[in-house]
Amino acid sequence: MDAIARNLAAARARIASALSRAGRPADAVTLVAVTKTFPAGVVREVIRAGITDIGENRVQELLAKAEEVREPCRWHLIGPLQRNKARKVVGLAHLIHAIDGVAIAQAVDRIARERGLRAAVLLEVNTSGEATKHGVEPGDAPRVADELAALPGLDFRGLMTIGPMGADERRTRECFRGLATLAAGLRERTGLPLPELSMGMSDDFEMAIEEGATIVRLGRVITGERD
Repeated sequence: MDAIARNLAAARARIASALSRAGRPADAVTLVAVTKTFPAGVVREVIRAGITDIGENRVQELLAKAEEVREPCRWHLIGPLQRNKARKVVGLAHLIHAIDGVAIAQAVDRIARERGLRAAVLLEVNTSGEATKHGVEPGDAPRVADELAALPGLDFRGLMTIGPMGADERRTRECFRGLATLAAGLRERTGLPLPELSMGMSDDFEMAIEEGATIVRLGRVITGERD
């Protein structure tokens, strides 16, 4: 068994344990392998090991790897999307995780409708309040969610957040729990199911799962350290 396959087995065991502790079904979480900065060959290894959801932070890197990788997979754009690059992603990405405002949502909606499809998106929320993070403020999320819900070219699937950097467990859980609470309120407000909560990375994914994550974005624990 190669390193990626071993890492995947260990990560899946940790996911299963977190789901069990939370009393959630065994299939409640999708694992997205984040392969940013790694070459297409590593993506192929990840797919061979059994992960078909592949996450990239940058549009150009996603496009380049999508050209090289012919194995069936689902591409996730997990980093911020600029309006001038939206046309390259709509229709290629299975899920756009980081819609961080009305303007980019409207751009994606317009392109999707031109192409006769609906683009699956998540609204990114800055639950930690860190200035370095993208995303709407929690207090602005209801207004922005109303805008997304009204755009016919979007399949508004839920929320995304990034846990606070270097925070203790209490603070990290507060951010994840806050996103889950916000999602519950937005379901009632919009009438949409909003089934997805994309939260949790290599350092905090077990806490995220215990607080309700349905998607975890794992890089280092799958691929190993980046150079």
